[in-house]
Amino acid sequence: MTLISAQDITFAQQGKKILDRISLELQAKQIVTLIGPNGAGKTTLLRLLLGLERPTSGRIERKNGLKIGYMPQKLNHDHSLPLSVRAFLQLSGKKNVAQLEQVLTEVHALHLIDQPLAKLSGGETQRILFANAMLQNPDLLVLDEPTQGIDLQGQQLFYRLLEHYHQQQGCGVLLVSHDLNWVMAATDWVICLNKHICCAGHPNDIKEDPAYHSLFGQALPQLKLYQHHHDHSHFDE
Repeated sequence: MTLISAQDITFAQQGKKILDRISLELQAKQIVTLIGPNGAGKTTLLRLLLGLERPTSGRIERKNGLKIGYMPQKLNHDHSLPLSVRAFLQLSGKKNVAQLEQVLTEVHALHLIDQPLAKLSGGETQRILFANAMLQNPDLLVLDEPTQGIDLQGQQLFYRLLEHYHQQQGCGVLLVSHDLNWVMAATDWVICLNKHICCAGHPNDIKEDPAYHSLFGQALPQLKLYQHHHDHSHFDE
């Protein structure tokens, strides 16, 4: 099932073209990852697909009644406000304490429910943002560089949580990520963006594409690609 379809969309601001003739489809149960250099237009494309911006030309179609859970790069809030994790999650309109406790348990953060947002570490904040997106019970989960600024252990935990949630819920996932190891191991479809789509396809095909090597050639020697098999649980403990 197609959740969002973009057809030949272009976006410009003040006469400067930011995205040029983008076409893509986001399908249910599929993990799609956007990769590209800084300034490639990745966040702008997300905003267009979410309906937060309008394309200069082209068309975007969304499934009727589409529910989206959005996780931004970071949480912008006034640290002087005494906002707890519980109060923040209730801003989404979900007042049921059992719901809040369930999603916090799933992201290993129930112990943070009454902690002030301003006191959380980077990794803890990202897990709370993830829980907030999960509360929407989304058909499509959209994440904009969700592991930016957190340490390696926090990144690994977050990606395990994401894979587990995707397996359990079967929602579509659209992710912006710079973590090429995870992208190539766990993504169904990769889109290489640099203001236009340079290449797109399954990770095994993309890693052989000259456009991919042109964008990420300097990073490739450090890659240790692995294949993730979804035949076990990460949460047996």
